[in-house]
Amino acid sequence: MVWRLSNLKYFVIYKPYQVLSQFTSSDGKANLSIFGFPKNFYSVGRLDYDSEGLLIITNDRRLNSLLLSPKRLHKRTYYVQVEGSPTDEDLRKLAIGVEINLQGRIYRTKQSIVNILEKDPILPERIPPIRYRKNIPTTWLSITLTEGKNRQVRKMTAKIGFPTLRLVRFAIEELTIEGFSSGEVREISYETLRKKLKI
Repeated sequence: MVWRLSNLKYFVIYKPYQVLSQFTSSDGKANLSIFGFPKNFYSVGRLDYDSEGLLIITNDRRLNSLLLSPKRLHKRTYYVQVEGSPTDEDLRKLAIGVEINLQGRIYRTKQSIVNILEKDPILPERIPPIRYRKNIPTTWLSITLTEGKNRQVRKMTAKIGFPTLRLVRFAIEELTIEGFSSGEVREISYETLRKKLKI
């Protein structure tokens, strides 16, 4: 079937914690089928099972190549709660790139933008919540990447000695999940999506 533009639909969802970024699973894990989308819809990009946040769902197959092509450097911003208190030097290491293991090979991450958030971000409560430990401080970082390797952010923070406790993709370019609740779905027009994603 050839889809006319009027047949194409675009949705932004806040993927909850412990939900797969696919519509089926062989091991009983929760997946995107909980949202009730028709069979011809799919997710653009992925988020790990234990990560949360912005995911685009559509039946427009063109969007995947427009957004995920290595020739197009779209910024992805993550809010990352880490264990401990990183210093400016720690943040500098993340920003210039660190070496991580990808499928048995060493990969050096591209330059990124890394900042400490002065206030905890306003996000839905995670269920189950992060285990609170009184004697171990935590820090919220904002990390903006132009690539998305497997479990990259977690590997980056672990590399400098600060394990990731909670990971939320907050934005892709100017498209955000600000004001969303966990599991919320909002339809968005192609014109708005294209403008916010800069495609």
